[in-house]
Formats: sequence, C-alpha cells, structure tokens
Amino acid sequence: MTLRNLKWNLPALMLSVFVSSPAFALCQCVCMNGEVRAICDSAIDLPPICAPSVCPIVPPSIPPIHVPDVPPVGTTHCYERQVYNYETARYEWKEVCQ
Repeated sequence: MTLRNLKWNLPALMLSVFVSSPAFALCQCVCMNGEVRAICDSAIDLPPICAPSVCPIVPPSIPPIHVPDVPPVGTTHCYERQVYNYETARYEWKEVCQ
C-alpha cells in the first residue's frame, strides 16, 4: 500500500473503527413484575425491542415507602417495581420513571 492509497483509505478506516466499536447502551431488557420490559437510564434513549422470554415468578412483597420527589426531565411520574436481578437471582425493588 502506498502513501497515496493510505491517504484515501484513512477516513474509511477511521469510520469503520467508530462504527464497529461496541456501544454502551443505556437501555436494557429486564423482567419487571413478571414480564419482559425495556428500561432506560434516560428518557431520551430509544428503548430496544425485547425478545419474548419467560420470567421467574414474582414473589409477594410489600413495596418500600416511596418518598415524593421531582421526576427526572422527560418523565411525568415514578413508581416502585420489582425488577429481576440475574446476578443475585432475585427480584429487587427499583424506582422506574415514565
């Protein structure tokens, strides 16, 4: 490869590095209250389409006391939901905002 060819291929090489680099998604598919749902860290993130799967049975539990606060920008209300944690193999209460 000559220097001249490298000059023209460098932008394409840089673009392929940026396009092929792994993305750190802020959205994920989780089991929430017994069904698969997409949850995101930010209201402006585009939620993924979740593949259908079977979630573990939700154990009966009393939700924790929710302290009223201002919802994040782009959301109107927040509520507590049980979200399955695959690392601990248990449902945990998490605040979800919409």
